[in-house]
Formats: sequence, structure tokens, C-alpha cells
Amino acid sequence: MGDYAEGIAKICLIIGDDVPMETPKQFSEMAQMAVTMLRRRLKSLVDRDTALANEVWDSDDEVDALYDGVCRQIFLDMGQHPQTIEAATHFLWVAHDLERIADRATNISERVIFLVTGRFGRYGGPPETG
Repeated sequence: MGDYAEGIAKICLIIGDDVPMETPKQFSEMAQMAVTMLRRRLKSLVDRDTALANEVWDSDDEVDALYDGVCRQIFLDMGQHPQTIEAATHFLWVAHDLERIADRATNISERVIFLVTGRFGRYGGPPETG
């Protein structure tokens, strides 16, 4: 996740303040969601809380949907305004890095569940005996 954050910082330095297009509005929401996901997943690790790990696992779908939407919009902008292609390409990398940060946070959920239950994947409680 640190590598992705570093990548975003480098892109910010490269593009600076003189960008021929607006920064996608979804970036702020994607970043906030990724940070929230990471905090909650770390809490699930510290508390060994599989319910919380499962709960926050689902939030990755929201980040994925934002990522798909921002990529579509950036590609449309590139087609309509070719002068933005360089900046838009940088924005695609930022979107990618934000989405990957959320994915890495999801990996923590997988590991919490395995740590607590010895099972891979989502955890629905103890197996029924019968």
C-alpha cells in the first residue's frame, strides 16, 4: 500500500497544478473509502473479529464500482479532449493505485478469517454438525 501511495505522490509531483482537466471527483471518495477499509480491517485483525472482516470485505465492491466509473469518464474525456491525454493517463494511474490499496486492505480480511478459522474465503460461522 505504501508503494501505491508513493506512486500517487510521484504523479502529483509530475502533473503539478497545471492540469488541462479537472481532477476526477471520485478520487476523494475512493481515497476515503480505502483509508476507512484499512482502519476497519486492521481493527478486525487486532480484535480477531471475523464478522467485521466479512463486513468490510463487501465494501471493496463499492471502490471497484467507483474505479470503473472514473476510468470510463477519463477515457471519454480523452476522446473528447485529446489535449488532456497525458494528464488523463496519469489520472488513470492514480485511480488504479487507489483501487489496489482497497484490494490490499481486502487481503487483510482474508488473512484475518484464515488466522481465526483456518479457512480460506468468507466465514459464515462454525460449521453445522449433525
